[in-house]
Amino acid sequence: MKEKLFSCIDKYEPLAVELETELCKRPAVSPDSGGEGELDKCVFLEGWLKNHGLARLDRYDAPDPRARGGVRPNLIATIPGAAAGGRLWIMSHLDVVPPGEASLWKTDPWTVTRVDEGPPGPRLIGRGVEDNQQGLVSSVLAVLALADQGLEPARTVKLLFAADEENGSKFGIDWLLKNHRELFRDDDMALVPDSGGPEGETVEIAEKNIVWARFVTRGAQTHGSRPDQGANAHLAGADLAVRLHYGLSEKFGDHDPLFEPDYSTFHPTKKEANVPNINTIPGEDVFCMDLRILPRYPVKAVLVEIDRIKAEVEEKYRVKIEYSLPQSMESRPTSPDAPLVGFISGAIKEVYGVNPRPVGIGGGTVGAYLRNAGIDSVVWARIHDSAHQPNEFALLANILGDAKVMALLMLS
Repeated sequence: MKEKLFSCIDKYEPLAVELETELCKRPAVSPDSGGEGELDKCVFLEGWLKNHGLARLDRYDAPDPRARGGVRPNLIATIPGAAAGGRLWIMSHLDVVPPGEASLWKTDPWTVTRVDEGPPGPRLIGRGVEDNQQGLVSSVLAVLALADQGLEPARTVKLLFAADEENGSKFGIDWLLKNHRELFRDDDMALVPDSGGPEGETVEIAEKNIVWARFVTRGAQTHGSRPDQGANAHLAGADLAVRLHYGLSEKFGDHDPLFEPDYSTFHPTKKEANVPNINTIPGEDVFCMDLRILPRYPVKAVLVEIDRIKAEVEEKYRVKIEYSLPQSMESRPTSPDAPLVGFISGAIKEVYGVNPRPVGIGGGTVGAYLRNAGIDSVVWARIHDSAHQPNEFALLANILGDAKVMALLMLS
């Protein structure tokens, strides 16, 4: 059975090239990045899936007046399975990032180019072919292969083609969970084929809590020769940044080998301009920090410590400090003992011959939204990480291999 299933998927290579080509020629760039959204791409995909036998298709359109048609579409394909319990979701995203600097591309980014010679092997080049069309195409090939072989999934499979992943999922999975929570069950499980490594051995089950903070320090502007007559907002802000970096690192200093780095990070990042000339003591100063916190530490506990340190700096420098959080998200991890982790690890080993291991990451993925909704999810794909780069590529071996992993997962 397995050999016939894999042989069927290998024969789908022309189909993989066809679907990648058609998807790529329909740019799905967010209005936030100067594009028109995902509608054209979604309408094409919906028709293509119907023509290939996937009849149970449902659209959930998030309103966005900036986008073509005034909507950001989310498409779900349902493949009924044998068991009546929790379903298997495979969630890829329709949107892509802009090509970036045109001169860095060797080919037209919106036209798929196949290259067969040279390492790392036969590949397709074009914007979006890996991020996230590799996962999308692999999931489609997997369900087509099951149908071709007359195999019923062990549980109902839901292929979710979501909008807006590249710009925060406000119109994608976040919108679906807030407006159509009835679509998801607590005993569902989900694969997000959107991150991984070239060997395919890392299965992401957890993410650090993410906080972005913007600090505004207000003092009193004065001449550079008379700092005694003012309150140096820049000096106070600089001291605050250093105190937060070292103080938070010490207080929340545990290590967790699941992550790399295996500790929480608290780093100053962006620094906004203050006064335009050297000989003026600034009365206002702004800097930002990026905090990546191990899941064992609640964000609330970190904010309490920030407030304590902030108060010390305010008193020392006679300034007032306010801060806002452009982003704050806690992420519930998936247990390494969850059935989903075992299922996909077995499938990966069967297809690629590697020993999968669960990992945590510092970045954010849409898997966090599902985990926070109580749905076990993993983020996995076998990719060479060319996403967002000029000459983005996807290996044909990865598209077909990941389809085999997904097919086995659907049968688990």
